[in-house]
Amino acid sequence: MNLLRGGRRALWVATALLAACTAGPDFKAPAAPTTAQYTSEATPDLSAQDPSIAEQRVVLGGKVPAQWWAQFQSPNLDGVIQRALAGNHSLAAAKATLAAAQDSVTASTGALYPQVDLGASLGRQKYGAAFTGAAPATPAFTYYSVGPSVSYLLDIAGKTKRTIEQQSAIAEHQSYEVAAAYLSLTGNVVMQALAVASTRAQILTVEDILADDEKNLDLVNSAEQAGSVAQVDVLIAESQLANDRTLLPPLRQQLAVSRHAIVVLVGEAPAGWTAPDFDLSEFTLPAELPVSLPSALVHDRPDIMAAEANLHAESAAIGIATANLYPSIDLTASLAQEALTVPSLFNAASAAWSLAAGLTAPIFHGGELEAQRREAVNNFHASLAIYEQTVVVSFGQVADVLDALAHDAEELSAEKHAVEAAAASLRLTRLSYSAGNTGVLQVLDSQRQYEQAQLGYVRAEIQRYGDTAQLFLACGGATISAPRQ
Repeated sequence: MNLLRGGRRALWVATALLAACTAGPDFKAPAAPTTAQYTSEATPDLSAQDPSIAEQRVVLGGKVPAQWWAQFQSPNLDGVIQRALAGNHSLAAAKATLAAAQDSVTASTGALYPQVDLGASLGRQKYGAAFTGAAPATPAFTYYSVGPSVSYLLDIAGKTKRTIEQQSAIAEHQSYEVAAAYLSLTGNVVMQALAVASTRAQILTVEDILADDEKNLDLVNSAEQAGSVAQVDVLIAESQLANDRTLLPPLRQQLAVSRHAIVVLVGEAPAGWTAPDFDLSEFTLPAELPVSLPSALVHDRPDIMAAEANLHAESAAIGIATANLYPSIDLTASLAQEALTVPSLFNAASAAWSLAAGLTAPIFHGGELEAQRREAVNNFHASLAIYEQTVVVSFGQVADVLDALAHDAEELSAEKHAVEAAAASLRLTRLSYSAGNTGVLQVLDSQRQYEQAQLGYVRAEIQRYGDTAQLFLACGGATISAPRQ
C-alpha cells in the first residue's frame, strides 16, 4: 500500500510538472490573407457574347460541393469516379499511410502513462573467494524471481507532449495528403473523360470534313466529265481528301490513350476493363461556379492545409530539441518474489521491492544539442516559407482559371461566328464553282477555313468544360473532410 501511495504521489507530481512546463513555442496557424479578391481587377465576367451559348456566373464566397463532378450531370462520369475511388491503388496507399500515422500518434501517447512490465528470472550463481573474503565460501545456488515493475519518465520539459504534438501534426498532414490524392484522382478522371469526349467530337468533325472532301471530289469529277475543268483540278481534290485522312490516326491514338488512362485510374489493366465512350452532349456546363473567398481558400485546399500541418510538426520539433537541453527524471519501482526454491517463492518472507529515481542532465555534448535546436528552428522557417509560397501559388491558380473562363466564353462566341461565316463562304464558293466562276483552289481554301473553324469550335467548347473543372479543383473541391473515413 505504501508503494501504491508513493506511485500515486509521483504520478500527481509528474502531471503537475507536465502542465506547468513545456519547452518550445506553442504553435499558432498563420493568419488568413486579408485580400478580398484574386486579381487586381474585378471578378471576371464569364458571360458569352452570343445568347445561344450557355452562360456561367461566378458566386464569390460559395462552397464547392464535395462531389463537385456531379455538377456536370453525367451518370457515366459519376459511375467511373465511384469505381476509381474504390479501386485506385495510389489512393489506397495514401489511406494506409494515414492509418500508420494515426497509429504512431497512439503509440507516442503511451509515454504519458506509467509503463508496467512483468519480469521473471531463473539463474544459478556462485560467489568467488575474493568476494566472500574471510567468510565461509558460499556454495553454488539456484535462485528464482518473479514480479511486476513500473517505470515513469517525468516529462518536466515537455518532450513527451511535444513528441505527441509532432506525431499528431504528421498524421494531420497525411490526412490532407489523402484529401489531395482524392482531389487529384477525381480531377484526373474528369479531365480524361473530357479528353475522350473532345477527341470523339474531333473525330466526328474530321469525318464530316472527309465527307465534304468526297463531295468536292464528286463535284470536280462531274465538272471534269462535262469538260469545264482540267484533270489537274481532280488531282488537287484527291490530294485534299488524302491529306485530310491523315488527321484521323493521331486522333484515334489520342482517344486510345485517354481511354487507357481512365482504366488505369480505376485500378484496372487496359485488357480487363473498357472505359465508357463519353460524348460532349452528355455533359452539362455548370451555370453557377462557387469560388471560395481568399480568406477561406487557405482552409479549403488540401495542399495549403498539408503545408500548415507540416509547419505545425516543425514547430513541435523545436520544442523537442529544446527539451533535450534540460534534465530528465525517470522513476522506477518493482515488487518481486525472490527465493532459492520454488516452494518458498510465494511466501511472505520472499517479498522484495525497490523504488528509485534517476536524474540525467546534459553537461557537454560538443554543441550537438544546441545545433539540433538551431536546425529545428531553421526547418521551421523553411516550412513557413513553403507554406506562404503554397498560398501564393494557389491564389495564382484561381486567378488564372477565372481569367481563362472569361476568355473561353469570348473564344467560343468568336469560334461559333467563324463556323457560321466559313460555312456560308464554302456554300457560296461551291455554287460559284458549279457556275464556272471560281477555280477549285478557291473551293479548297474555303473548305480549309471551314475545317479549321469547326475544329476550333470543338476545342473551344471542351476547353470551357476543362477550365470549369480546373476551377473546382483550384478551390479545393471541398475535399478536406470528404476522404476521412
